[in-house]
Amino acid sequence: MEPQDPVKRDGRLTPVIVLVTLIAAFGSSFQYGYNVAAINSPSQFMKDFYNYTYYDRVGEYMNEFYLTLLWSITVSMFPFGGFLGSLMVGPLVNNLGRKGTLLFNNIFSIVPALLMGFSELAKSFEMIIVARVLVGICAGLSSNVVPMYLGELAPKNWRGAIGVVPQLFITIGILVAQIFGLRSFLANEEGWPILLGLTGIPAVLQLLFLPFFPESPRYLLIQKKDEAAAKKTLRRLRGWHDVDAEIEEIMEEDKAEKAVGFISVLKLFKMRSLRWQVISIIVLMAGQQLSGVNAIYYYADQIYLSAGVNEDDVQYVTAGTGAVNVLITVCAVFVVELMGRRFLLLLGFSVCFTSCCVLTGDLALQDVISWMPYVSIACVISYVIGHALGPSPIPALLVTEIFLQSSRPAAYMVAGTVHWLSNFTVGLVFPFIQVGLGAYSFVIFAVICLLTTIFIFLIIPETKSKTFIEINQIFIKMNKVPGVHPEKEELKEIPPSTARQ
Repeated sequence: MEPQDPVKRDGRLTPVIVLVTLIAAFGSSFQYGYNVAAINSPSQFMKDFYNYTYYDRVGEYMNEFYLTLLWSITVSMFPFGGFLGSLMVGPLVNNLGRKGTLLFNNIFSIVPALLMGFSELAKSFEMIIVARVLVGICAGLSSNVVPMYLGELAPKNWRGAIGVVPQLFITIGILVAQIFGLRSFLANEEGWPILLGLTGIPAVLQLLFLPFFPESPRYLLIQKKDEAAAKKTLRRLRGWHDVDAEIEEIMEEDKAEKAVGFISVLKLFKMRSLRWQVISIIVLMAGQQLSGVNAIYYYADQIYLSAGVNEDDVQYVTAGTGAVNVLITVCAVFVVELMGRRFLLLLGFSVCFTSCCVLTGDLALQDVISWMPYVSIACVISYVIGHALGPSPIPALLVTEIFLQSSRPAAYMVAGTVHWLSNFTVGLVFPFIQVGLGAYSFVIFAVICLLTTIFIFLIIPETKSKTFIEINQIFIKMNKVPGVHPEKEELKEIPPSTARQ
């Protein structure tokens, strides 16, 4: 390509990109957040429903152990479904495309919405448990496919901001569920089936509007070998006619990968040229979930109560914390291209580490020093701010950026599996840690935050405003892969003229 090619300038944020980002994030990512939080507020009413349904069937109420077990299964089926959804990512995105997978995924939202909405009418708590697995599959697919889809649509100078939008909609989903879950709204005996069933509305809207938007041009060119369709899509996305330079960059990526062919998860782990990329996404995804974010929310109500917040008002303070989460994620959208991914990750995990350390001391001393509970509230809010800046939104964005087209689906399967298994493990193990260690359970999370911060500082490169090829050149050097054996590895060295595109 000639250096004066106008397409080499920075991409614009066109209306098409804005709209497809909002539709994909609202229709898919929003549901993840909504279903994480929607089940918390009406839990007591749902347990009562389980008990009364059981009584109608057998003439006696469940014992406490069986009810607790049934409720634990209901809650844990969501991350289990997320794990199953992550395993489906590779086959679906390769066969149906990125947009096609998101459209197909709406089945796993609309069906469970109907199951949960009509469960009370049908007098079946089993419908809720099955529905939780299905919405988990929906979340497992969307948490991987939405960042992949949007990352492949976005121009490189907007990739970071657009890549954070799915996490923004997850936090909005949590906040909306917390507001709808107020006892004065839907978290009551009559309203809880409606609260759970509302998750189907974003899916219906996505089914209506997403078909009018383009498929990933990288998928069209590399997987489908349809250059005409890829050019047409890029012209629509970029808002200008001459897209030859970007087509050339995608084709160079394709040539660099052709020798290796399809990359399975097993092959991903075996390839020396992908060693540090794979290690990085495993550490980041595990660090994101094992850093104590779920534990902080678990402890939050108790912290607010000990600070003197009225029991009936705790739900409003919790919703306020959700609002802070949304606001900081909005900030992350605007600063990720300014400050970079690496800086936000280091800042976020450092704030989480500090908050966990201070919170440990606060919780140990709150019965001794009268003003300690207020410091605890400050720690909770600081932690939420830190996590929303980097650890929550950036890891999924980096999976798109540090892998090329042929390895990206397998990489998302690995990242998603680590994400959901870590989530499931924390949900399963934390109650026991909390009983055994009490306030000192946050020491474990502080150590994980510190180790993740050190790893990021030593290993993770800055990726802002770089093409996928340029980012992979950085990792080629880290992996110490010679550029002369393309038949053995994913990438060969790309000529400097190409890498600058």
